[in-house]
Amino acid sequence: MTGDENTPAVQRTGNLPNAQYRRFEGVREYEELIDGLIPQTQRAIRVFDRSLSRSWNSAQRCEALRQFLLASRLSRLYIVVHDAEPIERECPRLVDLVRQFSAAVRIHETLTPAKHVYDPFVVFDASHYLHRFHYRYLRAAHGTNDLIGAQQLLDRYAEIWDASVHAVSAGTSGL
Repeated sequence: MTGDENTPAVQRTGNLPNAQYRRFEGVREYEELIDGLIPQTQRAIRVFDRSLSRSWNSAQRCEALRQFLLASRLSRLYIVVHDAEPIERECPRLVDLVRQFSAAVRIHETLTPAKHVYDPFVVFDASHYLHRFHYRYLRAAHGTNDLIGAQQLLDRYAEIWDASVHAVSAGTSGL
């Protein structure tokens, strides 16, 4: 027997042995998967998109996010969008979460150097993710227990975050 045969899969490949990756098509499934993954998340949700869909204002999603944020003082929700202006107008429930959890929720808008990024994604903790290959198309991927794929998206997210500015504050808005 070689040493590789006794080495756990996570050490050989850098990924968890139960890592899964699958492609799918459909915005409805994408949104349903987001709603299903929020309750499973323990530390951080990182969202990047062109703009937020109205699903981010649904009572169900905002309550799931509220429960996520209440579960731990370490829970964080980070959102970066190309266009943050509609958020205050179209997502008042999400803005309420920003107000209620001002230390744990951050919404940024990209600066010019990052405006060319076109593939939305959401990373849950550091192991699950959803990745649309282009905001105009329905093709997407879902990674579960995929440390490698999640890390690649986290690295991209850090670059996007660095090329963004704070956009939605906990202060009073025109709502």
